[in-house]
Amino acid sequence: MASASGPGSASRTQARVRPLRASDLPQVVGLEVELFGRGAWSYGMLAEELGGVGRWYVAAEEVRLDRAGPGDVVGYAGLWFDGEITQVMTLGVATRAQHCGIGSQLLVALVDRSRQLGATGVLLEVAVTNAAAITMYEKFGFVRLGLRKRYYQPEDVDAYTMRLDLTAVSVPAEPSATAPSAVSDPAGAAPAAAAPSANAGPSTPPATSQETS
Repeated sequence: MASASGPGSASRTQARVRPLRASDLPQVVGLEVELFGRGAWSYGMLAEELGGVGRWYVAAEEVRLDRAGPGDVVGYAGLWFDGEITQVMTLGVATRAQHCGIGSQLLVALVDRSRQLGATGVLLEVAVTNAAAITMYEKFGFVRLGLRKRYYQPEDVDAYTMRLDLTAVSVPAEPSATAPSAVSDPAGAAPAAAAPSANAGPSTPPATSQETS
């Protein structure tokens, strides 16, 4: 397994984005636990979400030249299209692969897919404490719409709702190697009852996005 990459690291994890497969779920569950601990989505929750109506999920597979066969899944992301807009449901990058542009690669894939679907915009939620993720989203053209109090539970953290207007904004075709890339969703951390997701159905995990540094 490659060494962790970060600021000042001599090596950088490289990955290619491809469709997320059911066979990837054990690795995704491992990443969920690594990134979110008690808030991690279970295998069952991930399987249900992956098969949900209007969902589209991708994986970032590590590119390795020192061994044959597929690489490890070092990132994952997904969205939900409701017929008008898309909602980023999750976006996560393994700790060892953060700060390598993989988060930006995943976000580019989600936005490109949203354009292909004819969506007018992309929505997401991000913790107000997550300055790096907010900076990345703003670089892509997302703007803050409002605040959801105590959105992340059990952490009791507020979230900004952000939107990218696809009718007016052009998104970079290639992710920047220096862009913050450690964006991840505290999956399974349901919003407080007073602040439900505006786009999630009764059986839908919360649509959230938060960076882990």
